[in-house]
Amino acid sequence: MFISLIADYGTGDPAFAEVKQRLLTGLPQAQIHELSVPPFSTLATGFWIAQLGLNPGPADRLIYHNCAPRQDDPEARRDNEGEGLTYALLPNGVKVVGVNAGFTLSFIKNHAKELRTINVSRGGSQFRSRDVFPPAAAAIATGDLGWLGEVIQPDQIPDAPFDRIAWIDGYGNIKTTIPAHTVQLEPEQKIVIRIGDIVSDAIYSDGSFRVPEGTLAFSPGSSGWIGTDGQPLRWIELFLRGGSAWARFGKPKVNQQIARLG
Repeated sequence: MFISLIADYGTGDPAFAEVKQRLLTGLPQAQIHELSVPPFSTLATGFWIAQLGLNPGPADRLIYHNCAPRQDDPEARRDNEGEGLTYALLPNGVKVVGVNAGFTLSFIKNHAKELRTINVSRGGSQFRSRDVFPPAAAAIATGDLGWLGEVIQPDQIPDAPFDRIAWIDGYGNIKTTIPAHTVQLEPEQKIVIRIGDIVSDAIYSDGSFRVPEGTLAFSPGSSGWIGTDGQPLRWIELFLRGGSAWARFGKPKVNQQIARLG
């Protein structure tokens, strides 16, 4: 069993070790790999659920995710209650277990063969992903579907916004939620990009390194998967050859809006 643990605990946070320890209690032979997303970033969580889940990998896979801002109800919480736990089954057999919050399921909702609630407490602990959810995740991973509850319809889950920053990688490249097939530009066409209060010239490129050193490129990037129409889906990336696009735009945050001015 190969488990991708996606959560907003923070890079190096011992919370990852605690949750992995609980998951291994029920799945002692599992290999668990962690991915830390920014705090409360359901958009980044959803993006990586799809990127990891819909692309090739080991046959026996589970994605266990937790990014739960507890924004489903503005009122005071009783018993640390938060958003409910859900199950999704992807076309390649990958199982996805985690909290349905914000955009966590937005990128996979139309791909999933099954979308269901999981009958487990929504409260009981401030740290539900450690104290409440692992037994259900482990059982479902091994084929025990008796925990499953109501069917979730795709239209109950919000659509992903197609004009945001999805991720900033270690090179300062900005991965976006702009689908490449929606961009009607010619190679080397000049455009203007605004993120927050910062505006920069850029060049549309159909290949990552077909731009001069020091040039900001607006180009189909390395992230994507097969779309529901059976065609490759790629996401636009902003990258600065020989530098950092993230730094050029003043180090914006994930989920920030991107505007194309030309």
